[in-house]
Amino acid sequence: MAEGAGGRDRARFAAIDVGSNAIRLRIVEAHAPEKNSSQLLLPVEGKNGEWREIANLRAAVRLGTEVFLSGRLAPSSIGQACSSLREFRRAMDEAHVDAYRATATSAVREAKNRETLVERARREAGIELEVIEGVEEARLIQLAVVRRLGLKDHTTLLVDIGGGSTELTMLEKSRHTFSISMPIGTVRLLETLLHSGGGGPLDKERVRLLSEMIDRALVEALPTLSKTTFESFVGTGGNIDTLADLCPARGGAFGFPRAIDVGAMRALFAKMIKMSAADRRSEFNLRPDRADTIIPAAALLLRLAEVFKMGAIVAPGVGLKEGILVELADKHFQVWDTAQEAQAVLQACERLGHRYRFDEAHGQLVSKLAGQLFDDVREVHGLKERDRLLLRAAALLHDIGDFVRYDGHHKHSFYLIQNSDIIGLTPDERAIVANIARYHRKSPPDPSHPNFRDLDKEARGKVRSLAAILRIADALDREHLGKVKSVRARVDSHKGKLLLVVEGDEDRELEEWTVRAKSELLRDVFDLDVAFADK
Repeated sequence: MAEGAGGRDRARFAAIDVGSNAIRLRIVEAHAPEKNSSQLLLPVEGKNGEWREIANLRAAVRLGTEVFLSGRLAPSSIGQACSSLREFRRAMDEAHVDAYRATATSAVREAKNRETLVERARREAGIELEVIEGVEEARLIQLAVVRRLGLKDHTTLLVDIGGGSTELTMLEKSRHTFSISMPIGTVRLLETLLHSGGGGPLDKERVRLLSEMIDRALVEALPTLSKTTFESFVGTGGNIDTLADLCPARGGAFGFPRAIDVGAMRALFAKMIKMSAADRRSEFNLRPDRADTIIPAAALLLRLAEVFKMGAIVAPGVGLKEGILVELADKHFQVWDTAQEAQAVLQACERLGHRYRFDEAHGQLVSKLAGQLFDDVREVHGLKERDRLLLRAAALLHDIGDFVRYDGHHKHSFYLIQNSDIIGLTPDERAIVANIARYHRKSPPDPSHPNFRDLDKEARGKVRSLAAILRIADALDREHLGKVKSVRARVDSHKGKLLLVVEGDEDRELEEWTVRAKSELLRDVFDLDVAFADK
């Protein structure tokens, strides 16, 4: 454990959020939890001194202005962003930060020339900038909100309104059950609908178009969310914090102290749309980049409150940066719950499987058998625990391509996995999972296949090893009848064999024949022939 600025019992962490409306840095000093304590760090100051803020900087660089109109970051904006990141790098160096994570969201994610910003951030500022997907953004925000509020007894709708996108997440007793990232952020709405008015008052036509665009964006989310009765409504983002200051709910809401009163916000919105951005800035003491974005943010919140019949919206005052800081601190002090993280990924895979009506019993059994085989052949594959999770995820989802068509379903599985959001997996990890599923049958991985060729060398090696294991696990449930209950494997290096000890029904000749028929990839990868053995 690094000593950092404050000694072995504390460390300093930084989070950088390159958003569509601004670029932000937060640096905190966190204390290690007490020995033998299961209490995790909280993203707040005060409680047992866990967090102490060192720096909180904001640069008003609106990257979304060009991207949402032209699809590209303007050279001038890239230059401004890099200048701000150099300033952030100096602040991090002066604070002797132990670990940091820098993320870019919607505007950079959509920019055709995003790699230019990523490369210049690395070269000019010494910052590794990670362009994250909406589902990862939602996961980090959820982490911060749950750590701040608890929400153990609530079914919660969480909305994060950014400049380029809005993330809606459903939580049941603090656990994620559904999320969607919608391309409907405040800067995007300004550029596409509202800036034609030159920052002046909004006429009825533009208010109507704003409402229609919000409703169109909600179409995909509402069929799932409308089935749920929410006990609390939580909002994050700079505009929501501002609205909580302008329209506070007296006594809070849902048992939490800080919230927006929806009735007061509706009255404020009616007043604000009749004002110019300059007048809003003057009367309500708003920053210039808040005086215009607050209109689409309020419109979206009002529509959501109407749909879900909510009179108040909790504003916890945390967001993406705090989620990053929580994760950095927990992992640094070795209190991060890796088992819970893995379980969340597998649950996300199950939800994806349900969407495509997969054979859940088969997927669960193959995932279990694949995990057992992975554990028993560690000495030959040398892979990490995270790779075990990728194998189990692929095992759960390997047959979802049946939803499209059985013929070639392994290829359909690849496409569905590759193009789906799986919370907790990075895009690179999702590509590995998709490829493992792709090669659970038929031809082995081949560099002539574009999906395999596009992976880097390390990822290709993982796919070959894990697909070899998955083929054996899948063969053990050839008929989808659950005849094999468990499997153990042991490696006989002298004879070059992988010996399988199987428990289950005695009538499993077809399964054993299929194992032998599908063992060629395992033989090629590990130089082991598969054989069955008694206990």
